[in-house]
Amino acid sequence: MQFIDQAEIQVQAGDGGDGMVSFRREKYVPAGGPNGGNGGRGGSIVLQADENLQTLLDFRYMRLFKADNGQKGGTSNCTGASGRDRIIEVPCGTMIYDLETDELIGDLTTHGQTLKVAEGGKGGLGNHCFLSNRNRAPENAFPGQPGELRSLRLELKLLAEVGIIGLPNAGKSTLISALSAARPKIANYPFTTLVPNLGVVRKPSGDGTVFADIPGLIEGAHMGIGLGHDFLRHVERTRLLLHLVDVTAEDPIADYQTIQGELDAYGRGLSDRLQILAINKLDTVDPESEEVQAIASQLEQLSGTSVYRISAAAHMGLDSLMQRVWQELDELKSQEEEELQALEQLQSTPSLVES
Repeated sequence: MQFIDQAEIQVQAGDGGDGMVSFRREKYVPAGGPNGGNGGRGGSIVLQADENLQTLLDFRYMRLFKADNGQKGGTSNCTGASGRDRIIEVPCGTMIYDLETDELIGDLTTHGQTLKVAEGGKGGLGNHCFLSNRNRAPENAFPGQPGELRSLRLELKLLAEVGIIGLPNAGKSTLISALSAARPKIANYPFTTLVPNLGVVRKPSGDGTVFADIPGLIEGAHMGIGLGHDFLRHVERTRLLLHLVDVTAEDPIADYQTIQGELDAYGRGLSDRLQILAINKLDTVDPESEEVQAIASQLEQLSGTSVYRISAAAHMGLDSLMQRVWQELDELKSQEEEELQALEQLQSTPSLVES
């Protein structure tokens, strides 16, 4: 399945039905009045989040979405049928922007969440609405209003709690394949991963946590160089970043600084996101060598945190790394719950009115 995380579409809500001009003509009602009904409302365009979708691929082949028009009003004051709403399913994590103003309209993050993006037109009034003492036989009715027409940009940001970042060929795909059932393409050359890979990693308790393998970032990624500019957005929603550094690289310290520089330059709080740092591919070197010890020591000084030593390919050191990941995620969730409870308590507390 091709991964598409941006799409532009046009949505056209249904037009309202016209009102009707009609008069009563029953045999025993000699002075029958107007009985033309109102037109029905046009259908609206509604986006709905679906957890079973992972890409915006469908919107590459279909870009215009229309809802049904409302029906014309009938006799006997009957209102025309309303047009059916058009429900468009999108992946969870889809952000909707107005293409003309670049305004964020909404963000669909949970399964079943809906957002109305185009309002259907109102139905026109039938002639019975214009009956008055001065106008006993109105012969006018209003046409239905046109439905809303909008151009939208859909932008998908994957919902993953842990994002795996690092330079190309740092072993990110190997790590996610070792931790989960995901089977991304793995090869010994840069930019093997061209799209984000998702994998569900099971906690000891049995709960699943989504990990995202973000395609390799390079220097200048925030300016559009390489692949990183297209996929840095997927890091924004993660709670935790797992930063891999290739211990066999020519300069692992410079590699770490390159990624940190890109996170700083991209902004949006990525540089402040909690990170767990690990040097990878220790199965190809002597883990106790002075060179490896020096690299780990320098990285600890730069990051201000402990550095884990792992080999994703040989499954070395993954248990201790994952214990740290689960611990940090639990603490972050506890903090979020406490903040939410404090906010709810603040909102429920009646404000004091100064006498």
